Amino acid sequence: MPVDVHRVRAICFDVDGTLSDTDDQFVLHLSRWLNLISFLIPGGDNLAFAQKLVMLAESPSNGLLTLLDRLGLDAAIAAVTQRLRHLLPGERYALSLLIPGVKEMLQSLSAHYVLAIVSARGEQSTLDFLDRFDLKSYFHTIVTAQTCRFTKPYPDPILYAAAQMGVSASVCLMVGDTVPDILAGKRAGAQTVGVLCGFGQETELRRAGADLILPQTSLLAQVLLADKG
Repeated sequence: MPVDVHRVRAICFDVDGTLSDTDDQFVLHLSRWLNLISFLIPGGDNLAFAQKLVMLAESPSNGLLTLLDRLGLDAAIAAVTQRLRHLLPGERYALSLLIPGVKEMLQSLSAHYVLAIVSARGEQSTLDFLDRFDLKSYFHTIVTAQTCRFTKPYPDPILYAAAQMGVSASVCLMVGDTVPDILAGKRAGAQTVGVLCGFGQETELRRAGADLILPQTSLLAQVLLADKG
C-alpha cells in the first residue's frame, strides 16, 4: 500500500544509511582491512568482496539487534561503543558522511512537518553527527539507543518520539534503510518508507512491510511536497 501523504504530520528519520552515508564508507573501510588477505579473495577485488560481505551481513545483523533487544543489552552495547569512540578520536567520524541532498530535503520538509531522529546509535554519536553537519535545528526530538528501554525493531522509540512531538504514531512516517526501521514503524502504527542508500535490500524492506521504497532519502521531499506548491 502506498504512503497516504495526507495522513503524515510528523517524520522520524533513522541516521546510519538514511541520513549518513555509513554503508559506502563502511564498505571502503572494510576493503582496506581485506588487503591483509587479498590473496584469498577471488579475483583480488577487495571492494566487490567487501560489498558482498555487507549485503550478506544484513539479515544476521537484524537478528542480532532483535536478540540484544530481548536481552535488554542494546543500551549497554551503545554505551560501550560511545566510550570506544572517545578512545579513538581519529576514527570518530571516519564512517559518517552526509548523504547528498539530505540537508536540502530536511530544510524543505521542516517547513511542513515536525521532524525527529529515531536512531539505534548512541546519544553522543548521534549528536556529534548532527552537530558536524549543522542538522540539529531541523529536529524537534532526538531519540537514540539510550532513550528507551528497547530500541528498534521494537516500537518504543517511535511511540516516544510521537509523544514528544505531540502527535499520534499513526500520523508519523518512519524513514529508514533496514528491516528493524520498518518493523518498528509498522508495530507503532506508523507508515514507513524504506531507502536503498544504506544497508537494506529492497526485497527485505518490502517483506517487512515498507509502504514505499525510494532509491535515495532526498527523494522523500518530492513525494510529500508534490501537492504543496
